[in-house]
Amino acid sequence: MALEFRQQLKLSQQLVMTPQLQMAIKLLQLSRLELVETIRQELETNPLLEESFDSHPDDSPVERSENPIQQELPADKEIKIEEKINYDVDWSNYIDEYNTPGKTHFETERKETPSYETFISAKESLNDHLLWQLLMACTTKEDEEIGSLIIGNLNSDGYLDNSIEEIFINSNYSIDRIESVLTLLQTFDPPGVCARDLKESLLIQARQLNLDNTLVTEIIEHHLNYLQNRNYKAISKELKADPNEILVAINIIKGLEPRPGRKFSDEEPQYITPDIYVHKLENDFVIVLNDDGMPKLKINSYYKNTISSGGKINKDAKEYINDKIRSAAWLIKSIQQRQKTIYRVMESILKFQREFFEKGITYMKPMVLRDIAQDIEMHESTISRVTTNKYAFTPQGIYELKYFFNSSINRSNGETIASSGVQEMIKKIIESEDPKKPYSDDKLTEILVKNNVNIARRTVAKYREMLRILSSNKRKQP
Repeated sequence: MALEFRQQLKLSQQLVMTPQLQMAIKLLQLSRLELVETIRQELETNPLLEESFDSHPDDSPVERSENPIQQELPADKEIKIEEKINYDVDWSNYIDEYNTPGKTHFETERKETPSYETFISAKESLNDHLLWQLLMACTTKEDEEIGSLIIGNLNSDGYLDNSIEEIFINSNYSIDRIESVLTLLQTFDPPGVCARDLKESLLIQARQLNLDNTLVTEIIEHHLNYLQNRNYKAISKELKADPNEILVAINIIKGLEPRPGRKFSDEEPQYITPDIYVHKLENDFVIVLNDDGMPKLKINSYYKNTISSGGKINKDAKEYINDKIRSAAWLIKSIQQRQKTIYRVMESILKFQREFFEKGITYMKPMVLRDIAQDIEMHESTISRVTTNKYAFTPQGIYELKYFFNSSINRSNGETIASSGVQEMIKKIIESEDPKKPYSDDKLTEILVKNNVNIARRTVAKYREMLRILSSNKRKQP
């Protein structure tokens, strides 16, 4: 059998991920904070890209949101990206399309102003708070060193992570002296700090309330498991005490702090900034894209003039400028496409879930990604990227766009109801129950069936757990 070389012409189609398409997909799935951070990074790395601070009073937010970027993208087609880059493009005309001449401001004199950080008060940490008290209370250098060692081994909740024996091994002091300093630290603010476990922390707090040798300390020391399961009858039986007195003691324990270091936590709350607003005006809804805090980009006017003038430029410099211009133009176009896509998806969601926006969660309709994809003629994967980590402000509250997609549950009359609507029904039923006779999962199922919702008991239990609602025996109050 002889081997030979042959040439053969073959025509085939192949999907190529161009840099522009990759950027558009990347930006589409980013959250608002991630998008702002990505833009900031591009501003730092691309000298041809800069932030525009020009304001146009004739552009109102509603007008921009109702007809976003229509001059760039047709509304009746899916957003697509050029598959090919034309390196012979006339960049001077291209830049003129995306830029308007802005004002230039030069500051000739630098004024000495205090830094911004001088006006911000730093939050005191738990360690600093305890060390300050330690310096005020200790009389010897050795006790200060032991106290600092103990404080350094506290976790964020104010509990001692290491045992006394481990601290003894890592220091030159006796166990008795370490125990003595630890006892001193346990009298510091916040109450219950420097405890080795929850029981010790609660006992320290009870002691500071002068509740030693009472029902409170008895329950903490010996019956925390019954308290956790809300088995108050067992506690009353074990302690041979009146149920009313047990209830008073339990209410006191509920008022204690299980995490003493909580108020000194350095974890900053993460506030949700909506990507889009849905406002009701008279009998209609208006969709407004949230552009606050989003940098407005343009290509640097200096390089624009350099390209437009046609002056002599070094070959390497020209290639560099052209490359950065393409990168900046892709980013600007991709951001415009992202905003346009989010608007169209929200517009379609509003069309399908109008009753939710008008009446509330119980009127949510079953909906899947395919419904929106077919409505706006996009792929389901695109809808999935758009609705991930994007939030909408609605008359009913702030919701992630993913929230509007849910499974369906059949009704007795042949209609369907969204799973989120069933969860809301379960929540309202439990809120209206008698605390002394809470509804079991079986009873909840019966009530839902009477309301024409065909649902299994295990599904009710699953939805109840998703709502973080305890079982009936743990909700029961004496």
